[in-house]
Formats: sequence, C-alpha cells, structure tokens
Amino acid sequence: MKKIILSVLGHDRPGILAAVSELLLVNGCNIENASQTILQSVFGSLLLVTLPEDLSPDTLRSRMSATLSGMALDIFIKEFPSSLVQEPVVQPTEAFILTAFGPDQPGLVSAVSRCVANHGINISNLRAVFKGGNEPGDNVMIFEVDIPVGVDLKQVNNDLDKIAVRLNLTINLQHRGIFNAMNRI
Repeated sequence: MKKIILSVLGHDRPGILAAVSELLLVNGCNIENASQTILQSVFGSLLLVTLPEDLSPDTLRSRMSATLSGMALDIFIKEFPSSLVQEPVVQPTEAFILTAFGPDQPGLVSAVSRCVANHGINISNLRAVFKGGNEPGDNVMIFEVDIPVGVDLKQVNNDLDKIAVRLNLTINLQHRGIFNAMNRI
C-alpha cells in the first residue's frame, strides 16, 4: 500500500476540491485524511492519499498537472514514509479547545504554540484570523489540542495567563465537550 501526502495551493474559487478529489477517484486513489482551508484568497488543501499499486507518485503528479493545468494550482506530492504507515502507540489524551482573542501583533501564534508544546500538548488543528488593529473579534486563534492525561492543567492555565497578560489577550482553555455544548458546533 503506497501512501502520499498531497498538497494543493491556488487562488480560491469554487470547484478546486471537487476537481482534485474526482481526479484522485478516476486514478483509483483513496483519500484517507483531508484538511482544507482558505487563507484570505488562497485555497490550501493537504490530503493523505492511498495509491493503487500500479500508480507511481510521479505519474499521478503528471496526470494532475495536465488535467488541472487551467486552474493554476501548485501541486506537491511527497511519499508517506512507510515507517509511519503503522500508527505509533501514543499516550492517552483528551481533546480541548484553546481560544485566544486580542490585538494583532507579531508573536501571537508563536507564544501560544510554544507554551502548549512545553507541556507536551499536541496541536491537531489551528484556525487563526488576523485582520489587524485592536478589535479582539477581528483577531482570533482557535487551537484544537490534545492534552495528555496527567498534564497539570492548572500549570498550563497559569502559563497561558502569563501570555495573556504579556500580549493583552483573552485566552480560554476548555474541554472539547464543554466547548461544543456552549457553542453548539
């Protein structure tokens, strides 16, 4: 079983994901995991794809480039290391949502991501929108994080509070279940 990581970037417009996923289907590929976002006007997608045994990553890249040439997309394919095909045994975690609001300034993502990394917390998803200025609602970061069981949540919150004071942010860390119930997502 051959796996690849497929990255697609281009100017956003309707139909990019449809065209890419249809092309993968026609070539006998299976999308196992996918993440897609829009950054201002740039479409970005990252997909973990299983290839049929008779299809090489280079052949797929050539077919994608030819078929999607009119869409002006940047396509990058990297073979998924076979050592990662088997899921590693990991420590049990709980899902939390970390939100941060405040004035736009350099270092926001860096400060929060370093803090959680220092506690062994993995960021599984991040959505950050910075429109500039001091309106907190215009500058939002939402981190989905997996916190290992046994991590001292009080210490994590203390460290996040220090960042909040230093960068004039409002930071909240909530268990995903509580966040979902309060925000009905």
